[in-house]
Amino acid sequence: MSTKTHEPFESTYHTTHAWLNELMKELVWDDPHLAYRALRVVLHALRDRLTVDEAADLGAQLPMLIRGLYYEGWVPAGKPVRERKKEEFLAHIAEAFKYDPDVYAEGVAWAVFKVLQRHVSAGEMKDVMHILPADIQSLWPRSEALHVR
Repeated sequence: MSTKTHEPFESTYHTTHAWLNELMKELVWDDPHLAYRALRVVLHALRDRLTVDEAADLGAQLPMLIRGLYYEGWVPAGKPVRERKKEEFLAHIAEAFKYDPDVYAEGVAWAVFKVLQRHVSAGEMKDVMHILPADIQSLWPRSEALHVR
């Protein structure tokens, strides 16, 4: 049996690793497990506030491994959730880090959004932003390309 890795899997592994490294740099963390948890919880909170079509559009732009993480446990029925406040969004993140008191949920959201902004097309980011309530949009790093009115 060959030990050679299939190229698409090798590529998505490296891309996912790069995203986690970027996230660790943004958060000034050195633990890839914490970065993975941060990416997962923010992507799930974001996904659940998008329409089913928009969630699929965003998912299509994610690398294969991150796409699997994004869709993990997703039940499209009843989406988007009706939570409209920043505090409700952040509560999902805080819950994932309840045993890590030094983790600041708003900073985690901001860092994940910043990494997404670097890797997902500006058009898709605008579409996502247009769906999010203004209160949750306020968590997003500001960029001229994403300015929503």
